[in-house]
Amino acid sequence: MSHILRIDASARNSGSTTRQLTDQLVARLVEQGYGANVTQRDLALTPPALLTENWVGANFTDDAERSADQKAALALSDELIAELEAADTIVIGVPVYNFGIPAALKAWVDLIARARRTFRYTETGPEGLLKNKRAFLVVASGGVPVGSDYDFASRYMLQLLGFVGITDVTVIAADQQMMDGEAINKATSAIEALKQAA
Repeated sequence: MSHILRIDASARNSGSTTRQLTDQLVARLVEQGYGANVTQRDLALTPPALLTENWVGANFTDDAERSADQKAALALSDELIAELEAADTIVIGVPVYNFGIPAALKAWVDLIARARRTFRYTETGPEGLLKNKRAFLVVASGGVPVGSDYDFASRYMLQLLGFVGITDVTVIAADQQMMDGEAINKATSAIEALKQAA
């Protein structure tokens, strides 16, 4: 049975463009056969902890040699990675804050981008291990054009997802909302245009 993982990162619960559009997108994906089960992770409601020296030390210790404290330090990272591994489709709400992603989303990235778990280094370079998945980035900004030279949010997330092996990524943008009164309507139209999953 196919599975959708939804990641929310907007600091706002009400009035959030990414939450509104992600609601619509997940409903559309379920309707179109992308997933029957949905897991939601709200990074603003429960922000992930930042990396610490203890976390880094635990991460670079072999599994069999980790102490109970080291295992505890990696427990949330293991949980977040397990959510990604279980998902066929990942939907991430990406509000643009000061040209980049919210701090809570960056903390999530730091916990899921782990050598030997979600990527590995080979003789020919890094290889992502989260393969055969599809992702959607729902990006909202007040003034930053998505894909521009100073869009450090969607470009970063595309790089990160590709690095861990997720290369089938669709960006749905509601950008430059302060200048474009139709930005949200354009994003909604893009969601409605999604075709049935193969």
